[in-house]
Amino acid sequence: MPAEINPRAGEIADPSMLVNVPRLVTAYFAGKPDPAVPAQRVAFGTSGHRGSAFNNAFNEAHILAISQALCDHRRNKGITGPLFVGIDTHALAEPALASALEVFAANGVEAMVDQHDGYTPTPVISRAIISYNKGRENGLADGVVITPSHNPPEDGGFKYNPPNGGPADTDITAAIERAANGYLEDGLRGVKRIPYDRARKSPGVHRHDYIGPYVADLANVVDMEAIRSAGIKIGIDPLGGAGVHYWQPIIERYRLAATIVSDAVDPTFRFMTLDWDGKIRMDCSSPYAMARLIGMRDKFDVAFANDTDADRHGIVTRSAGLMNPNHYLAAAIAYLFENRPQWGNNSAVGKTIVSSAIIDRVAKKLSRRLVETPVGFKWFVDGLSDGSFGLAGEESAGASFLRRDGSVWTTDKDGIILGLLAAEMTARTRRDPSELFESLTRELGVPFYERIDAPATPAQKNLLKALSPQKLAIAELAGEPVRATLTAAPGNGQPFGGIKVIADSGWFAARPSGTEDVYKIYAESFRSQTHLRQIQREAQAAIDTAFKS
Repeated sequence: MPAEINPRAGEIADPSMLVNVPRLVTAYFAGKPDPAVPAQRVAFGTSGHRGSAFNNAFNEAHILAISQALCDHRRNKGITGPLFVGIDTHALAEPALASALEVFAANGVEAMVDQHDGYTPTPVISRAIISYNKGRENGLADGVVITPSHNPPEDGGFKYNPPNGGPADTDITAAIERAANGYLEDGLRGVKRIPYDRARKSPGVHRHDYIGPYVADLANVVDMEAIRSAGIKIGIDPLGGAGVHYWQPIIERYRLAATIVSDAVDPTFRFMTLDWDGKIRMDCSSPYAMARLIGMRDKFDVAFANDTDADRHGIVTRSAGLMNPNHYLAAAIAYLFENRPQWGNNSAVGKTIVSSAIIDRVAKKLSRRLVETPVGFKWFVDGLSDGSFGLAGEESAGASFLRRDGSVWTTDKDGIILGLLAAEMTARTRRDPSELFESLTRELGVPFYERIDAPATPAQKNLLKALSPQKLAIAELAGEPVRATLTAAPGNGQPFGGIKVIADSGWFAARPSGTEDVYKIYAESFRSQTHLRQIQREAQAAIDTAFKS
């Protein structure tokens, strides 16, 4: 049932596969999206607007329209502070930054760009917003990150973080999306814009030191002295992403025994090994995309990588190689709640509804409240802001946690601190995170977890979103009685756009993809791989029956 693995997965890309960057940038400026074509309209998913200039899904017109819609939103909401702006290393990030600055400057927005025209990770933007807004009630800051995350080199992305520092909620993104598409439909009439040269020299565009304050503050969230004094040998692979120029200052300031295995930046990402489907994708949770660092695991006590905007983490241990993101999350939760005495007794564990149930068992062992939410980091923002979540994380290798004193660090995912935490865990316990996870499983059971995709038409995906427990009508799962069938997350009662079926030793959840004609089946067993396969088969059969009825 798992996806078919491309025979070249894990190998360096052939030069013929590399994106033609000049052609891509030309397509960004020359392509004219047709707003009558759904795939060419502005569409904010869980992580902003994404697409490629090659198919008119991410062009200059999109960025001009989104940027003006964002300026309108700021004006309507009375947001008058600085707009912190970051980009990653994708080829379309620089052109999109130029387009956005032309609009921001024309609208009188105070835009803060990297002082060296460099790259800025998503968590750094989140931290900058939170730090600026601390103690303020007026003149609040917000931010933009121009990134498609770990997507292939030909893609671009644009996401917005409001004054709470986290991913924008759907009410905000829906309004920006509507307004931007209105500008597209009207031929960009109403979009204010000045030439790029004037924009960069305008009094509203400021150069800002992002690296210094973030690096200096890290010791307040991770025990950097413990890492240094233990002499932990660390391997770091930025995967050619936005964190690339942050690691050397971190190593030097905290005198770490760390090696940056590559500091190469290349918009073709020619140094990446191919992902499972034969595409170049900077997915630090994929063993195929992470083949380079996995191959070096014996050189380090612990190693880690980040995706292109450094909001996700991939942890490689000497004992077991690349960790499953759910496994690392469970180990991190167990470690943090036992080693952060200043965190409040009421600080909870935040997880998404499709994350591993091993996290539930860890939270119960720790006597910590578990809050299970729909997919999307936006659901964790309030809890991280007020300290009611000690750590919040997703099965897709994104997480953040509180400062050591129990106050907010970031309200967006931070792959940098999750990597450094792996080093702290190794330094303080003298066991790497894989070994810590293995000790948990001896007490709590071994999880067998997997996500697969199955084909679905747009009509079937809409049916799945509205599928009720009564319509699914499944009373038994892999030989066990079903004890719960959910369409809303138990942590906040919000619908998660799918359905989850739970038995005592296994569960599955099904959700439609937002971008492809497939639905996703997440499944887990605490018995065996064979039991997991049985759950997957029964899940797919039940969903297929619902589609036909």
